[in-house]
Amino acid sequence: MARALILSVAVAVGLAGCGPADLGLATPPRTKPDQVTVQVMDRSAAGTKLSRARVSTKSGDILILEPDGSVTEVALDSEAGRDAFEVTEAELAELSVNLGLDLSAADVSNFDMVTPERRRLPTAQQKALEAFAARTEPALPQFPKGFVADPAVFAGVRVDAVKGDRKGDLVEVTANLKPGVDADVAFAYATCALAGWAKGTGRDYARHIRTLQDKRKGKLVIGSVFTLSEGRPMGLKVMETNDTLRACKDRGIPAA
Repeated sequence: MARALILSVAVAVGLAGCGPADLGLATPPRTKPDQVTVQVMDRSAAGTKLSRARVSTKSGDILILEPDGSVTEVALDSEAGRDAFEVTEAELAELSVNLGLDLSAADVSNFDMVTPERRRLPTAQQKALEAFAARTEPALPQFPKGFVADPAVFAGVRVDAVKGDRKGDLVEVTANLKPGVDADVAFAYATCALAGWAKGTGRDYARHIRTLQDKRKGKLVIGSVFTLSEGRPMGLKVMETNDTLRACKDRGIPAA
């Protein structure tokens, strides 16, 4: 005969009455009882009914009082013990009809169900990481709708690994452009070149570290440093290789 376990609220109330006075945070913990009285749901062909039982807090065994007066001992870590904690909605509905119990939301305080641990709320660190992630935006600048760059402003670009980086994740993009080019267009040129290079090396993401600009021989020179990664990194400006390449093509910005 299969059984399921329902913990009666009366037990909790009784224990609370025997506990120490409420002293706030200074209140000592209640003394653990040797046994806890419960109700056991019997499942059989004749229907679903409740029987009395006790759970030993020391051994972890369920002591079930059978209708004939005998006591059945079931270990909690056994298959029968695990089954005892599984109560279906259909069985609760059957009990409601057979025993005249009101198990609706209006009177759910009559019983405490043995349920899995409630989902924990996010920690302050998790909230901070989520808030930071929400600020992340694509590394490629956002241009007005319909914007297409003038190809004549781009004068060559190269991607080099940063010396001294043992992991090989840091790269610097050096982009040459005509003087007077908009800063967003110049940075986009470096970002698109990086996306093309990353595609060829099998890297999916890059995080922007810093960008410097200078003038050499009548040209505007942009030096941008990125750190590459296979997974999405944390950062305010993150380049996703495939998305960036599509955007570069739409804006007429070369990726090589």
